[in-house]
Amino acid sequence: MKTSRREITAYVTRDGSEIRELMHPDVHGNRQQSLAEAIIQPGQQTRLHRHRLSEELYHVTRGAGIMTLAGETLAIGVGDTVLIRPGTAHSVTAGDGEALHLLCCCSPPYRHDDTELL
Repeated sequence: MKTSRREITAYVTRDGSEIRELMHPDVHGNRQQSLAEAIIQPGQQTRLHRHRLSEELYHVTRGAGIMTLAGETLAIGVGDTVLIRPGTAHSVTAGDGEALHLLCCCSPPYRHDDTELL
């Protein structure tokens, strides 16, 4: 199975980020995880939320920002990867210079109904 980013339509998820599902079981047939690209525009912040089931890995591919993770703030930039354990409140704020691009791996795969806005 192969996907191409340029052929995947973006949508806005419950936390307010622009998402492209690069590989998701509902579409591509994989089973245990999903991979998406999230884009947060300069100066924008995702809504504080948590996932009851999914463990997430966020990997920064472009831009910089601030990750709020369980009440702690972390500066993030290109090459950084953040672990978000299930049940952990989190949000991301993009810096003012350019959009923040993240690869987001979720296991089990991302589901809207697993997102609790806080």
